[in-house]
Amino acid sequence: MHRDNPPLAHEVETVAHLRELYRASEARAARLRLLSVSGRAMAEAGNDGINEVLDHVAAQLAYFVGHSRAVLSLGPDGEGIAIPAPGDDDRIVGRIAIEGLSSLDQIADSEDRDTFHMQLEMMGTTIDRINRERERSELLIALQEREQRLENLVGRIFFAQEDERRRVSHDLHDGVAQTATALARMLEGGSSMINTDIPAAERTNLAAIARDLVTELRAVIGGLRPTLLDDLGLEAAIQSLGDTLAGDGFDVDTQIERIGINWPANTETALFRVAQEAVTNIRKHAGRGCRVEIELVSSVRDGGFLLRIEDFGKGCQIQPMGAATALGGQIGIDVMRERMAAIGGRLVWQAKPENGVTVIAQCGGNL
Repeated sequence: MHRDNPPLAHEVETVAHLRELYRASEARAARLRLLSVSGRAMAEAGNDGINEVLDHVAAQLAYFVGHSRAVLSLGPDGEGIAIPAPGDDDRIVGRIAIEGLSSLDQIADSEDRDTFHMQLEMMGTTIDRINRERERSELLIALQEREQRLENLVGRIFFAQEDERRRVSHDLHDGVAQTATALARMLEGGSSMINTDIPAAERTNLAAIARDLVTELRAVIGGLRPTLLDDLGLEAAIQSLGDTLAGDGFDVDTQIERIGINWPANTETALFRVAQEAVTNIRKHAGRGCRVEIELVSSVRDGGFLLRIEDFGKGCQIQPMGAATALGGQIGIDVMRERMAAIGGRLVWQAKPENGVTVIAQCGGNL
């Protein structure tokens, strides 16, 4: 006679099933706890403590898959399983190396595999967030530093403007004004005479004084804004600076490509002022008679240019990146840099110990 399974066998089967369900429930709870605790820790982590948090999360992830140690590295390079950044651009922001585990496919349980993958995505999101915060922080610091430099530069520019006005005032007072006064007195002394009755020697003297007056006026005007720059362009103005330097006793080699570029007005002005400041510094520091090389190279194709002014004199003690010992002590170099930055270029100032200074102003192209 057929008999059903005994009650005891049924009870054992039920208990085994319940235990299996309990174990599965515990496993799911462990997965949720892992994701919840680590996710909260990463969400609350700041820039300073993020590395310690990520290392702890990586260790917990290793324990989760039955291993005792994990090595976390930030960035796309290195060994281990890739940690993806959020989004669809397939960026890798880190890697986790667990001995004996080279890919997710080696995790047998599908739910454990999914949990591991979710944890990697959470880590990738956190790393990407911290990277962006650091970039924003670095950019903000750079902007604040630049703003501070600009504030300092503006203050020194005002000082330099007043100093330049004082110099021009002295030049006009001690040179042009004195010459004009002497000429006026000579003319007043001969005002009772008809011009044709002025002796030839005296007329020659008056003419010489008048010529000196015109020369002095042109020198003052040229120091403020050279007419060559407006009339004949940048190449002629740079050539004039070299010729004037040669006239002062320097051994000058000027190489200028005369290719007829229509320079933008702001570029012309910036390059000329850089050259003017470099030549002024050569007069002050290099020592008369030293060799000076002036080179202006430009490209019609892409509009790039390079201006190089190099002397082989005594050198200069000014340190371009250090703090000036007196207000305006570095104003020339800083203003040259700002002039080039304003037109999208850059300036390199190199002092060679006991062997002169090189100034390079460059913008665009492959020059």
